[in-house]
Amino acid sequence: MKAFAQQDSILSASPEVTFSGFADIFYAYDFNKPTENDRQPFLYNHNRHNEFNLNLALIRASIEHTRYRGNIAIQAGTYAMDNYAAEEDLLKHIFEANAGIALNPKRSLWMDVGIFGSHIGFESAISSDNLTLTRSLLAENSPYYLSGAKVSYIPNAYWTFAALIVNGWQRIKRIPGNSLLSFGTQLTYSKNDNNTLNWSTFIGTDEPDATRRMRYFNNLYGQFNLNERLTLITGFDIGAQQKYKGSSSYDIWYSPVVIARYQINEQWATAARAEYYSDENGVIISLPVAEEFKTAGVSVNVDYAPFKNILCRAEARWLKNPHPIFEYEGVLSKSNVALVGSLAFQFTK
Repeated sequence: MKAFAQQDSILSASPEVTFSGFADIFYAYDFNKPTENDRQPFLYNHNRHNEFNLNLALIRASIEHTRYRGNIAIQAGTYAMDNYAAEEDLLKHIFEANAGIALNPKRSLWMDVGIFGSHIGFESAISSDNLTLTRSLLAENSPYYLSGAKVSYIPNAYWTFAALIVNGWQRIKRIPGNSLLSFGTQLTYSKNDNNTLNWSTFIGTDEPDATRRMRYFNNLYGQFNLNERLTLITGFDIGAQQKYKGSSSYDIWYSPVVIARYQINEQWATAARAEYYSDENGVIISLPVAEEFKTAGVSVNVDYAPFKNILCRAEARWLKNPHPIFEYEGVLSKSNVALVGSLAFQFTK
């Protein structure tokens, strides 16, 4: 009877409900002066030239209980317009919508279903959560969101395991003619709050059954808080996709990145990034010109946080490709330089 009473007490406990919001207003100036407002076809954040705009605004409601949880968030902005371009109009405004149940009383084993943030990578769509203002090429060209089911297990303070069944590579709705679900895994090791190692995978396809080419993808990264002021992230993505249906030959793409951030004081910080992205056969980044995407880049940004919920950021970014792929005043150039500024605020209630 005592065990039943304890269970009734757990189930009847009041859940915690929170509301939160975020908005990121930006201005970008691309020195290549593209003829269209969109800066680059392979960028999905802060991707407008010479205009003030809203990158992302969202309102989220969350509920948390010892045995269940849920989130729903509505979004707007250029990020939603660009990154959700393949989704139906109504779905473009859903940042996340998911519900989860605890599969054991200790809350270490959960199953979540719905639309949720991707298990791939160390950067999210919420800019203030990232070390740099703009996202790395690695992050921009891997899934930000997924739709499906996820089982996660946290056996102790060090390890996290997850397995996923999803509708595809950054898909809410499975593409027409595709009858195959996709799969993913995640393995994370955290030694206190100073060091985190992560390995995430994706196995599936992004094509109809008639032309199905299997895609295999690995994301590896480490985050290291070297001291109270200095944070370092190293990441590496590598993927392979069949050249054609049933082929034993594969097209390969890969991307390394290194980011370092230094906290000068409570209000000021600076960060630098070096990156490279190679996709010679256009598996992920399909260019409007018949050239290989083998792009290196560096960026530097400065952050100023005058208040707890306000973050002002400025970033200079340079990209270089061995072939002319960047529009430059109506023609093509091998390099691209841009300045981006952002004012972001968030709240939780």
